[in-house]
Parts: sequence; structure tokens; C-alpha cells
Amino acid sequence: MNIPGLIETAKALVADNKGLLAMDESTSTANRRFAELGIPQTVETRRAYRELLVTTAQLSENISGAILYDETIRQSTLTGTSFVDILIRADIIPGIKVDLGAKDLAGFPAEKITDGLDGLRERLAEYAQLGARFAKWRAVFSIGEGLPTRACMEANVHALARYAALCQEAGLVPIVEPEVLTDGTHTLERCFAVTERVLGMLFAQLYTQGVRLEGMLLKPNMVLTGKDCPEKTTINQVADATVTCLLRTVPAAVAGIAFLSGGQSSELATSHLNAMNSRFKERLPWALTFSFSRAIQQPVLAIWNNQDANIEAAQQALVYWASSNRAARQGNYNPAAVL
Repeated sequence: MNIPGLIETAKALVADNKGLLAMDESTSTANRRFAELGIPQTVETRRAYRELLVTTAQLSENISGAILYDETIRQSTLTGTSFVDILIRADIIPGIKVDLGAKDLAGFPAEKITDGLDGLRERLAEYAQLGARFAKWRAVFSIGEGLPTRACMEANVHALARYAALCQEAGLVPIVEPEVLTDGTHTLERCFAVTERVLGMLFAQLYTQGVRLEGMLLKPNMVLTGKDCPEKTTINQVADATVTCLLRTVPAAVAGIAFLSGGQSSELATSHLNAMNSRFKERLPWALTFSFSRAIQQPVLAIWNNQDANIEAAQQALVYWASSNRAARQGNYNPAAVL
């Protein structure tokens, strides 16, 4: 295990106020988002859209790493240059999503367990050969009556820790993603309590499995009310709750924290990140950055809409939202700025 190399890569992923572009949507997720806009759901349209993303000029000014999907890491531009090579030449670190999705948890039909540990050692070795330097694994936790159960939490945090250990063995920095979902009517306080418990159990398992915290990143949810909760929260309330929860549960040794957007709008996710950094950055032991997918990509996809004539405008939108989130890392995001 190359610990110095892992630490160097982890530090590079959160350096210079940059963040991660999560472009690791599964085929089904990508097709669903395409269908919403009337875009054909084909291998070629997915490839063309991803080419738009990775060939965007100035992307590396705000993005340190890009999380790819199995299909994407094997794809190339129309001129035959692999996406991995494009990213490396732009000084963007390639990464890869390695879990196989959330499936029903046996005995607990309302909950999910993430598959993918079987054969993971071999898949990690292949992805490293393809150029990946970090990986990602997502586990999901629903809030509801009696949910999440201890069985669900224990099963998923154990899988996350085993995945992380296997990644470090293979020389890949693990991004560990425990996502407490926003579906439901739960309050901010309930999300705080569940997130706090999940993270506490997660780091206990990471310690048990011998994962080096300096060579990993955490990708958590922000502490939010449920989508159907009648209570409204302010930007600062979310920032305060999220940072307090992280300070209680995340060891200082962790290289960095890169938030998922969890279905938030582009402006809201960026504003929450901005508030955390403007209010707390000088007091935190780790960098707070972004690893957004939809919050950065949705405006880009809508502008592109499978039209070559729209590529430049779509790439401008990508640079805008990437730079906005880099500003949010510094507490300098201005939502009044015009795209």
C-alpha cells in the first residue's frame, strides 16, 4: 500500500479551492435525465454529452477531479482521444464509480444495501490500469417511521469501509459516500440525528478496517429538511447544522469533505456551501468542497439538448457553475452574478 501516494492524491483533490465534477451517472440515470428533455437515450448521445464536459476549456481552473462511470472511462472523443487522456492533459484527476447500485436489503424491504464488493479487487486493478486514481462508492439511508434501521446502517457502513480498504490496497483514494436521502417530511433536527449516527458508525468501521483517513475523502449529504417537510429553513440554518454535525463526527485526519448536492438546485447547493465556508472555514480541520452532479450539470444538459449549435453555450454554463462553486469554497459566491 502506497500511503504517501494516497495522501498526495487526496490532498490534490481538495487543493487550490477546487472541487470534483461528478459525471458518474449510471446508464439508467443518464437515460432518465435525457428522456426528461427528449434527448435520445443511446450510447452515442451519452458519449457526445460527456465529450462536451471533458473538453470544456478552463474546466481545470475550478475542477480538480472527475468521477467517471464504467462506460465513460472507456469512451473517447470523435477524434479517438480517450476521455481519461483528455482529463490528464488538463490536469484533472480521473476517478471512477465502483459500486453496482443500491438493491433491496433482504429482510428490510423499505431499505437498500449497495452491491459491488464481489470482484471489487479485480475491478479496481483494471480501473487503475485505465488511469483512475480515486474511486467512489455510494450508500443510501432513508428517513421514515423506524428508519433507518440499525441493520441497514451497519450493513452499509461495513460495505463502505471494506470498499475503502480495498481501494487503498489498490492505490486508489476512496471517496466514501453515505447519503441520507431527502425524501419525506422529516425535519432538520431529524436529518441531523440520522446523519450524526450514520457518520459515527461509519468512522468506527473505517477504523476497524484499517483505512488511513489521510488518504480518503468523505462525500456526505448536507443536513436538510425532507422535500415534503412544511418547515422552511434558511441558508445559515443548514450551514450551521451541517458543520456542527461534521465537527461532532468526522476526525480531523480526513483529507477533505466533498458534498453531494442531493437533489438541490444549482443555486441552493452552491449557496449552502458558500455559507459554510464564509461562516466557519477558519475553524475547520478539513476543506469543505463540492462533488456535485446534477447541481452543476442540469443547466448544462438543458442548454445542450443534443444540439451541436448549443455546445459552446453549454460549456459556458459548466464553467459558470464550476467557478461559482470554487468561489463558494472561499465564501465568495455571489448568486446575483449573471451567467
